[in-house]
Amino acid sequence: MSQVIVIASGKGGTGKTTVCASLAVSLANKNKKVLVVDCDSGMRGVDLMLGVDNRLVYDMSDIVCGNCDINSAVYQVRDLPLYVIAAPISADDEIAKKVFKQFIDKLKGNYDYVLIDSPAGTGTGFDIASYACDRAIIVVNAEPISIRGGQTIRRKLLDLGIEDIRLLINRFDKERFYMMGMYADLDEVIDAVGCRLIGVIPEDDRINALSQRGYIGLHWSPCEVIFDSIVCRVEGYDAPLLIE
Repeated sequence: MSQVIVIASGKGGTGKTTVCASLAVSLANKNKKVLVVDCDSGMRGVDLMLGVDNRLVYDMSDIVCGNCDINSAVYQVRDLPLYVIAAPISADDEIAKKVFKQFIDKLKGNYDYVLIDSPAGTGTGFDIASYACDRAIIVVNAEPISIRGGQTIRRKLLDLGIEDIRLLINRFDKERFYMMGMYADLDEVIDAVGCRLIGVIPEDDRINALSQRGYIGLHWSPCEVIFDSIVCRVEGYDAPLLIE
């Protein structure tokens, strides 16, 4: 049975899109057929991070408007069972949430996982992305403003009836975290957001560089083994949390 998971964050700069792309690659490396749908109209980035940007002709708005069939706007990532639908290049082409849900419902049976990259914040783009999903991963950084955003996102998801919500702490720097002195430990961060932890990704300049060049999954990064562990937990296995 296919699963539709929205990747969300309360504020920009958390590394949400990098997390979405990396999780997609990790799932595909486990022979799961994965579709990533970019919902960040006007600010799309998944296509670049997964290296399909130079092949793009059509995006989601072209499918909905009838400018192309669905297959023409679905781009495969290298030789992986991983596919991308890009967001519209213009924010003016944002799609109504009921139309988007119908679109996802029509597609999801062809995939093991559909990952939806939501725009940061709680605007209409978030409403559209979340309306079509049945699970959610909230991405935060271990700092007060980001955590407050995570709290808001969690409340919004619950209001939508989405209860399977997990927390992913990204760009974690242990030295900086304890130097700030805002929280005694990561348990306080988890309690503040109010949902179960699925993983902690350390600050990693290498994976940031790879994502900007469209090379996620092509070159080794220390974070890859952590993403593999997170994917096991996404699939329901009792994998250990790997925290550096």
